[in-house]
Amino acid sequence: MAATALVGLAVALGYVLLAPTTVTAAAVVAVRPVVTDAFTPTGASADRSVNMNVESGIATSTEVIQIIARDRGAAPVDVRDALQIEVPTGGQILRFSYTAPSVDVAVATVNLAADTYLKVRKSMYEKQRTSMLQSYDASIAKVVQQQQSLQRRIAAANGTGSEAAALAELGAVNTQLAQLNSARTEIASIDVTPGWVTQFAEPLTTSTDDRALYVLAGALGGLLLGIVFAYVRESTERVVRTAADAHDAAGLPLLGAVRSRGFRTRSKAVDADVRYVAMAIAERFTHAVRTPVVVIASRAREDTTLMTASLAVALAADGKDVYVGDDSGRVAQLRAVLMADQRPTPAAPAPPRQLGASGSAGERPGPAGPDAGSPDGDADATVRLPRITPAVAEQFLATSTADGVVTTTMAEVPVRTVSPEVLKVGTGRVRVGPYQGAPETEIVLFNAPPAELDERGVGEARRGTAIVVVERNRTRVTDLRRLVERLRAAGAEPLGYVFTRSGRG
Repeated sequence: MAATALVGLAVALGYVLLAPTTVTAAAVVAVRPVVTDAFTPTGASADRSVNMNVESGIATSTEVIQIIARDRGAAPVDVRDALQIEVPTGGQILRFSYTAPSVDVAVATVNLAADTYLKVRKSMYEKQRTSMLQSYDASIAKVVQQQQSLQRRIAAANGTGSEAAALAELGAVNTQLAQLNSARTEIASIDVTPGWVTQFAEPLTTSTDDRALYVLAGALGGLLLGIVFAYVRESTERVVRTAADAHDAAGLPLLGAVRSRGFRTRSKAVDADVRYVAMAIAERFTHAVRTPVVVIASRAREDTTLMTASLAVALAADGKDVYVGDDSGRVAQLRAVLMADQRPTPAAPAPPRQLGASGSAGERPGPAGPDAGSPDGDADATVRLPRITPAVAEQFLATSTADGVVTTTMAEVPVRTVSPEVLKVGTGRVRVGPYQGAPETEIVLFNAPPAELDERGVGEARRGTAIVVVERNRTRVTDLRRLVERLRAAGAEPLGYVFTRSGRG
């Protein structure tokens, strides 16, 4: 969800930084009806005396757009896209708005658009008036010809009976001529002014697009999409959020919860949490827990390497010899993790413990001599217990001496390495190598491949036991349930599960 919000914010910032700034200028035109009496009241509905839909169409007509484009030296398509006409309901107002890259262009173009509309509209009215006047003139000319013809008939009648009929007809023609002249006079007196600009655009009245709103909208839009995405993902692909979710899905006892510090790529397991998990596992070794101990997870994104190395060091500090095996190409990664970081810890040997009946190791006394405590043989001295982190091997700066002692820049007291494969930790030791070469006399930890991709981990758990690694916000509930069912169906009873919190939502 947070990632989606950041993506939306990044898109908005990219638009703000890359898209050109736009300025909008506005001008207002009052449209008046063309009537003979300009002082005639228009009534309650002013917009009925003028068809504002027609006026809006004229304002954006091809003739107006072409005049603006020719005067401003722009493409007609660009002018049409940038010019907007608004018509308030119930009024005779046209509001022109024009968007341009600069204030001067926007102001000049919108004022030109308003003036051009008025000129085009006035020209249309003048053409209509001229056409009507020409029609009246033609009608008047015909009536005048009839009048003159009747006058000649009356003069020729000279008191005969037809004179009275001609006089009556002449009176009707005179009345018609008077009406035509009256109507022509009204048409000629019409004021064809279509309106006027009530508000010109000015630089101080222009508005610039508020880009902060775009940034806010991008963040809010990304957050909203993130919420929707998280809801859809949770509905279709539910993941483990808490230890209770893991317990409900797996039905296994919780061996411990291992917290992590830092970001995902540089997270560090809390040492105390790992030791508590090791104590829980060591306690179960007193009740005939079989080896190998398979550390297994469902998918590759739930990496078990960190947990396997941490458990190995913690068990070695408890006085046990541990062999960490891996057949998935992660032996070098295990060694790098073991040697990545170090911290001081007491070297007092723990009481020797004995594996159960099915175990492979008997009671082993703590080593004597130089390896009993620190490298110089002092039992009360301090050795370095590696603090397991997912750091890479290149971050470990070390120098080797002839007697096999490795000294790091982070440690004042060295850790004795018997060989490149052996690390002394307190009274125990940790060896790393291929799983196929696992010895019979040590506690064997198998860093198993993901169960969804490889069945070897489940197969080896049949001979020993299994520890299931569950990572918060990464392990799917269905995958966890399927892994436990596969282990039990194969005849392996898992020892429990470790809940890690290095995953991020």
